[in-house]
Amino acid sequence: MASRLDDLTQQRLEKLERIKNRGIDPYPRSYERTHTAEEAKELLKNNEDTGKTSPDTISIAGRIMAIRKMGKSSFLDLQDGSGKIQIIFTNTVLGDEASAELYKDLDIGDFIGVKGGLMRTRTGEPTIHVEKFVLLSKSLLPLPEKYHGLQDVDARHRQRYLDLISNQEVKDTFRMRSRIIASIRNYLNTNGFLEVETPVLQPSAGGALARPFITHHHSLDCDFYLRIALELHLKRLIVGGFDKVYELGRIFRNEGLSIKHNPEFTMLESYQAYADYKDVMDMLENMVSYVIKEISGNFKFNYGDNAIDFTPPWQRLDLRETILKYSGIDFLQFPDVVSLRNEMLRLNMEVDPAKDRGRLIDELLSAFVEPHLIQPTILYDYPLDMSPLAKKKPGYDNIVERFEAYVCGMELANAFSEINDPIDQRQRFVNQQRSRGKDEEQEVIDEDFLTAMAYGMPPTGGLGVGIDRLVMLLTNQQSIREVILFPQLREKE
Repeated sequence: MASRLDDLTQQRLEKLERIKNRGIDPYPRSYERTHTAEEAKELLKNNEDTGKTSPDTISIAGRIMAIRKMGKSSFLDLQDGSGKIQIIFTNTVLGDEASAELYKDLDIGDFIGVKGGLMRTRTGEPTIHVEKFVLLSKSLLPLPEKYHGLQDVDARHRQRYLDLISNQEVKDTFRMRSRIIASIRNYLNTNGFLEVETPVLQPSAGGALARPFITHHHSLDCDFYLRIALELHLKRLIVGGFDKVYELGRIFRNEGLSIKHNPEFTMLESYQAYADYKDVMDMLENMVSYVIKEISGNFKFNYGDNAIDFTPPWQRLDLRETILKYSGIDFLQFPDVVSLRNEMLRLNMEVDPAKDRGRLIDELLSAFVEPHLIQPTILYDYPLDMSPLAKKKPGYDNIVERFEAYVCGMELANAFSEINDPIDQRQRFVNQQRSRGKDEEQEVIDEDFLTAMAYGMPPTGGLGVGIDRLVMLLTNQQSIREVILFPQLREKE
């Protein structure tokens, strides 16, 4: 038995055939429009404000979103990329037999172009009185039910095109994402940073602790890795003589999916010569506050039930003291993985015996500290175990100059005073590989990067910012899938 969807699709196919039989191309090459929907409404308002009485004749194009028949007239809602506007069909156009026949074969979802005069109805609605119209694209599948839009979350993410058609707030989210990224670029460009592009396919996966995706290059007959970080190539450019560089790019980590994690996501990484992590703290605060001021006019945003104030300077907390405050564990008192694991077991924590000391400290941070970091907060001075690419803090053998920024319990940014001693860097890589054995989530030894460092790298401050999470915060979204146009999803059976 045919489904209702099958029946509706068949009806539209029959309409398509009738249109073709009348010699009309249902998918023409182009259409010349003079205004968008929003521009048309603005033009009407300006005419009214200036006292102009003769209506303007304009051309617009868009998708039919609603059809309402009232007597001999029909009102349609037409939606383009700027918004919606009402159009009215009367005998002015429907008195023509060919136009009337074409009108009968229109459906919600079709694209049309219309030419007509601007007017306002008795209810005050900006409207175009159609004089001519043309079919631009025949829709063969019905849109989601108009009053409720597309509600199924899984369907929204799998068929983002329908989500964008049906839900204006989704469109607004991605417009905001574009504005946020443009504002970040503007800040960095204005402050002397050079935007660059580095390889996505790399012979080794370095710059972070993550499991990579692997692919094969047939011509070269060797495996490559999709990059898990932007770091190592950007620091090569610091070696090469660029003082300030950044990249906004996709990175790929072959890990789990959650409301905070997508295997493919967007990172900003920037590197500044002659700077340390304290300089980068100031830069991060200034950049994020600049972006927020640009898009909202002030430094405050609501995220869930929390009113967040991004006004710099942000709260700055020593990591060791903060973990001690909330967990009761001073990780410096437990210098090896066994002693720290035993102390965590004493607190009735579930401890993975395969995890090293650095990742156990990260568990303490996640379990005890992150839930308290609601307002923008910088945690600084991390253990060496967690940070193989960060410079040691003067006077300490096991603490490095690293910070992470948190908002609403989410990590937003990560930054270091970068190692520029090639001998120290090589030894860090070697020590980490020894401690983690064959673990896939380990820093690899990138020989070309170490060679570059051996030519001399100036003191450098590096920063990484999760763009998707920043957009989540600034658009008040609880899931990363709501801010990625096409998030990774499990295949349907």
